[in-house]
Amino acid sequence: MKIINLIGARPQFVKAAVVSRELRAVKGVHEVIIHTGQHFDRALSGDILDELGFPAVDYNLGINQLSHGAMTGRMLEEIEKILLKEQPDMMLVYGDTNSTIAGALAARKLHIRVAHVEAGMRSFNLKMPEEINRILTDRISDLLFCSSETSVKHLRDEGFGHFPCSIVNAGDVMYDAFLHFLPSAEQHSKILDDIALKDFVLCTLHRESNVDHPEQLIAILSALDKIHTEIPVVLPVHPRTAKKLESFGISTSIKLIPPASYFDMLLLLKHCSMVITDSGGLQKEAYFSEKPCLTVRYETEWTELVDHGYNKLVGTDPDWIWNNFRWMMDNPVDFQSQLYGDGHAARKIVDHMTRKTLVS
Repeated sequence: MKIINLIGARPQFVKAAVVSRELRAVKGVHEVIIHTGQHFDRALSGDILDELGFPAVDYNLGINQLSHGAMTGRMLEEIEKILLKEQPDMMLVYGDTNSTIAGALAARKLHIRVAHVEAGMRSFNLKMPEEINRILTDRISDLLFCSSETSVKHLRDEGFGHFPCSIVNAGDVMYDAFLHFLPSAEQHSKILDDIALKDFVLCTLHRESNVDHPEQLIAILSALDKIHTEIPVVLPVHPRTAKKLESFGISTSIKLIPPASYFDMLLLLKHCSMVITDSGGLQKEAYFSEKPCLTVRYETEWTELVDHGYNKLVGTDPDWIWNNFRWMMDNPVDFQSQLYGDGHAARKIVDHMTRKTLVS
């Protein structure tokens, strides 16, 4: 049995690492890893693969820094060549990136079964490229592995119960990774010594809608600067954000640090007081760490976090960000619910995937 494990962006490396470990434990399964190269910067790609103990990548396509159409087209073409050579039984894709939709399309057109991890996520904003990728990937997938009951409901509401597919609430593989790698992070990361802070807010910014527009970026940073006067704000700077800060000539008083490794981020999450982010994955990791989160967007895929009060959507208005920061600091959240499974999502995914492949 041959399964393609397709990765391309940093969050996918983390998800794929825990799934890959389970795949390698199944007798008779041959895993082939394709890295599209969508995230190519050493800080976002190579270092984290080493840190996660990721197995050797079989194919690295090196496709990046192109428009959405050009990138997806190139990936589709190159992945197809590999599939024709390898003749796998299944394509395994994650999340909502250009790599995701390219891998799913290439496999589906060659009549290869597709498994989609993090299926059913919806922001209901078709202006987001990720929303288009996730909807289309879901529609052509055979196995839809959802992270929560909310995602299952989205698929049911869209009529997926009438399609030739299986919908499985496996739980969240990011939670698996959080539980598995946190002890290693505590042992190896020195980030707390580097920042020399005992109390701080952890912030990340990288989304195009926020950092590619100077007025939006200035608005967000003005709120962060105000928060910084009350509690230090630490921002590991994404390479994209660093370029925009420089090109726009924007300065800030918050503490900027180089891109953090996955282990460093786990330790920062454990010891921060709050998270402010535009990242989808970090919203969940804030919840895993039992930290309140402000999301500088107007929608989120993880609506259950908002519904339970763990996350607040604050957009980019400085006053709204500040007011919600003050409210969250003054009103501690009770982290009692278990929204994303029991930490064994990867095992459930692999068990179901290999069983379905054997049957077919």
